[in-house]
Amino acid sequence: MSLQRIKTRILILSDTHADPALNSLPYPETDLAIHCGDLTEESKLHEFQTTLALLKTLPSPIKLVIAGNHDFTLDEPVFRAKASDATLRGGVSPDLLKKTYGDFGEAKALFTSDDAHNAGIILLEEGTHCISLPNGATIKVFASPYTPSLGDWGFQYRRYEHVWPIEEGTDIIVTHGPPKGILDITDGRSNAGCQRLFEKVNETRPLLHCFGHIHEAWGAKVVTWKENSGSEVRTSLTEVDGGSSVEVENLGTLFREMKWDTEETKGAKKRREERRRSEGAVRSSHCVGDEVPLERGRQTLFVNAAVGGIGREEVRGQLPWLVEVELERAPLVDVDVDVDVVRGGGRSG
Repeated sequence: MSLQRIKTRILILSDTHADPALNSLPYPETDLAIHCGDLTEESKLHEFQTTLALLKTLPSPIKLVIAGNHDFTLDEPVFRAKASDATLRGGVSPDLLKKTYGDFGEAKALFTSDDAHNAGIILLEEGTHCISLPNGATIKVFASPYTPSLGDWGFQYRRYEHVWPIEEGTDIIVTHGPPKGILDITDGRSNAGCQRLFEKVNETRPLLHCFGHIHEAWGAKVVTWKENSGSEVRTSLTEVDGGSSVEVENLGTLFREMKWDTEETKGAKKRREERRRSEGAVRSSHCVGDEVPLERGRQTLFVNAAVGGIGREEVRGQLPWLVEVELERAPLVDVDVDVDVVRGGGRSG
């Protein structure tokens, strides 16, 4: 029996860093919202409260949330180590520390409270989660806040030392960082993504993989996978069919002024940015009948949704994404909100 496909609207954002400018965007109604981490700038308690207030206002019945490297108080071993260092070696008052960052587990409790639950907010730990949406769609989601080490942050691992327990049949992958070679190029022109994550995404081929972390790589791309490349080392160069893949948008094509832009091009980009801001998101639909429909198992939609502090001039235009994809459900699915942690990953490396 074939499964019924359901058009599902998903709002995706990341790296909001408790920016108050985000509260003024006219967010569109969606079936699901996903926040890919970096809820805060410095993991301060008031920043979590600001982000929680933003999530409550999103017109989506379900809001899936993961942490990012900036949210180190949600990584309790790291928080405890930092707190010990600050008090014993830095001379910081324990009372001041608690006032600023909260007690151990206090920030997490904000997202697991009845108040957050009633607002549809679900903080996902690393692992696989099966979720039923009110529109009738069901999704298998893999979530992980971990990124390659960049210093003294939360949810970090040494490069190549993290195991990604992503299961076959996963619909959506939500990570804080990108896979290597896809929407991960830094201003220094290096690929900052994770190689092992790329290999696992290539192996499981989800419908959607969303992330953030690398602010300057904001954008979306429909990747068409090669079949049986035969390469011993799998990379984006060996496994991605560049000729059949589609760059949906990036900062260069959408908003950011480039040195080779004509005055006409600059004007067109500015008008486009103003229109997108009035809509509250950059929209892209990939359903049957659309210009670029997704073919499950052959293509994956990658979205880097790092808004990166939308109020700052240097990142103007980095709006959240609104994507529409077709999800499947079997007959007689219970459409009540249901989150089941099938198998959790955990810290590795």
